[in-house]
Amino acid sequence: MEERLQKLLSAAGECSRRQAEGYIQAGRVTVNGQTAQLGDRADPARDRVELDGKPVLTRSGRTYIMLNKPRGYVTTLSDEKGRKTVAELVADCPARVWPVGRLDMDSEGLLLLTDDGALTHRLTHPAHQVEKEYQVRVIGDLERALPLLSAPVWSEGEELTADRVERTGRDTVTVVIHQGKNRQVRRMCAAAGLKVNRLRRVREGAVRLGGLRPGQWRPLTAAELAALQE
Repeated sequence: MEERLQKLLSAAGECSRRQAEGYIQAGRVTVNGQTAQLGDRADPARDRVELDGKPVLTRSGRTYIMLNKPRGYVTTLSDEKGRKTVAELVADCPARVWPVGRLDMDSEGLLLLTDDGALTHRLTHPAHQVEKEYQVRVIGDLERALPLLSAPVWSEGEELTADRVERTGRDTVTVVIHQGKNRQVRRMCAAAGLKVNRLRRVREGAVRLGGLRPGQWRPLTAAELAALQE
């Protein structure tokens, strides 16, 4: 439903309606890339409204949360094998959310969940090249494996590529990817002669896991959500 821009900006908590009029007159507000004028309207479900080049977040009713997934949980809402699911960890979330992408049962760390289909598509489609950063502890000759991990490797008929690989300790490495293939980091390590001992995702796009405890979740901040939507 279309609303006056002043109302949308106010509802998003950006400013009062009177202040919004000043922002519009100053040319600080755009709708779908075009500078807005007083009296313009927009539909938050269809139009992209920005203030000073940053998306305006309206109260759309959507839910966006971050979970620190522990090992031993499958990234699904239900499991026919009776295994523990991430749905159990976010059962106290007031909305029915689904996982954005995958994080296998033996892996841990940052997992986003939402009820926003458009954002899910943006974060999971390879065309958008959203980076994911992993901290990996391995068993094997890491010195020998580093050049192999830094170059494209073949696994199960697929070419797997890392955007960045950096050794961070005697047996630890940071791997950044955007492809998002199934169990990609584990498969790349195996192809380089390494066994993964621990795999933890610490970043997706500009959003970092931070100090969130394993098994705990929290809503994304407005700044985090804006960064994911850019």
